[in-house]
Amino acid sequence: MNKKYKVKIINDPVHGFITVSSPLIYSILEHPYFQRLRSIKQLGLTYLVYPGACHNRFQHALGAMHLMGRALNTLKDKGHEITHQEMEMALATILLHDIGHGPFSHTLESSIVEGISHETISMIFLEQLSKEFNGKLDLAIEIFSKRYKKRFFNELVSGQLDVDRLDYLRRDSFFSGVVEGMIGIERIISMLDVHDDELVIEAKGIYSIEKFLISRRLMYWQVYLHKTVLSAEIVLMQIFRRAKYLARNGEKLFASPALSFFLYNSVDDKVFVPGNADVLNHFASLCDGDVESAAMVWMSHTDKILSELCKMLMYRILPRTELSATPFPEDKIEDKRRATKQRFGLSDKDIDYFVISGTVSNTAYSPNKQSIRIKYNDGRLMDIFEASDMLKHSNIDEEVHKYMLVYPK
Repeated sequence: MNKKYKVKIINDPVHGFITVSSPLIYSILEHPYFQRLRSIKQLGLTYLVYPGACHNRFQHALGAMHLMGRALNTLKDKGHEITHQEMEMALATILLHDIGHGPFSHTLESSIVEGISHETISMIFLEQLSKEFNGKLDLAIEIFSKRYKKRFFNELVSGQLDVDRLDYLRRDSFFSGVVEGMIGIERIISMLDVHDDELVIEAKGIYSIEKFLISRRLMYWQVYLHKTVLSAEIVLMQIFRRAKYLARNGEKLFASPALSFFLYNSVDDKVFVPGNADVLNHFASLCDGDVESAAMVWMSHTDKILSELCKMLMYRILPRTELSATPFPEDKIEDKRRATKQRFGLSDKDIDYFVISGTVSNTAYSPNKQSIRIKYNDGRLMDIFEASDMLKHSNIDEEVHKYMLVYPK
């Protein structure tokens, strides 16, 4: 670690100047594991709908770290004890909270490595980094795994009102151009407080929380679950599914060494475990470019299914996606399957690569998991849904399910 370390300043388009005053934090920023996040798009394939949405996980992690620092300073100013070590470890935790994402973020989460979430992979990265930094990240591991004694630290990393959500809503809104995500971050952070070791919001901030929850719901249906985005994501998942099938059946496919490793080997939660340096290092070498370059080459592959799927994605000839509040009739699904089968000359077992039915869902607020509590001047605490006249009459705390049907145009 550089003993002559000086404060670093990074210019962020969303939050302005971000200051890095800790040598440890800067060492994490410089580590190859973290630098890889520059090549992982924050919103996966959303740029196919919103061309400006090409920002990356590196930017988001920096922004979340910046907001964590501001939130903790707010709580310190209100008299809550936060040590220098706790501050540094909270910054490190949020900086690394998304390090387990693979190419195109959530899109291939269950395709590259089966049965393991990006949060679990992030923990494996955290444990490896802590070893490299001689145990200096052990407290960050406690916070990340929600085992730290001061619960509000855990909530700031992962909760109903964590700094992760505050950054990605504002950042995704900024880069996509969808203004519904422009929440009042400054107001929300200034209204943060701690009661009985849990985060609360001062009553003056209730309207900002209302807007935050409504914005989150709107951003999901306008951006994250946009029909065309869903269509592109499904095509990419089907590409990877077909490539895996061909690889496991002896077909030689063009791919980078890192991508080849996951195509030709079955990697699941029994293989991708702490201490397996081979798997970790291959995963740490994977980024969007590995998948994009492979798909470009696979467009010319002799396998018709792989070739057609790659052309759909790379030329943006995406399937049609229909969403419905009720299940699609079986005869409609069968009609789409029959037409697609004839068009592409497919067998019955291969039609599932092109016609897909399923569901998507979204919940903006889950009070059963953890509530957002409003604190009044007289000491009373009230759940945001009890305190807010607007939210009382909304269904924003209910999970919304929609049925999905995807088929070639």
